[in-house]
Amino acid sequence: MKTQEITLNINGEAVTLQVEPEMPLLWVLRDELNMTGTKFGCGVAACGACSVMLNGNVIRSCSYPVGATVDQEIKTIEGLAEDGERTAVQQAWIDHQVPQCGYCQSGMIMAVEAMLDRTPEPTDDDIDRTITNICRCGTYQRIRDAVHDAAEKRLNEQQQTT
Repeated sequence: MKTQEITLNINGEAVTLQVEPEMPLLWVLRDELNMTGTKFGCGVAACGACSVMLNGNVIRSCSYPVGATVDQEIKTIEGLAEDGERTAVQQAWIDHQVPQCGYCQSGMIMAVEAMLDRTPEPTDDDIDRTITNICRCGTYQRIRDAVHDAAEKRLNEQQQTT
């Protein structure tokens, strides 16, 4: 395959590199840019460990060609905490001790952030239907509790700023 120069917008920064446009975004993030927060899980877009946001939508980066992300906004787990301040979701993950092995958590957090952007007050059914990431440790009840807590914190923060 032939490489070409492409410029990506990752976490608000323009990054230019020489890669094959068909290369999965995950490998560009991890191998070319050394951004190892996004994990490789199943490799077939089923488990969600590799989830990142593209224009605010969750995608599975293990099966998404990097060439399809040019001129779009990519957000990874490294880009969530602005000025070192955790998001409500990240803090809820800590407060509810969600991670066990932790491997799937960056993808799970990205999926939850995207869901709460669209559904600020999710029901249990919303969470079950939207968050299809797989956690082999089985912390689903903690995840659900953390999502509700993060949603409440986000709403409180929005009310304080208006």
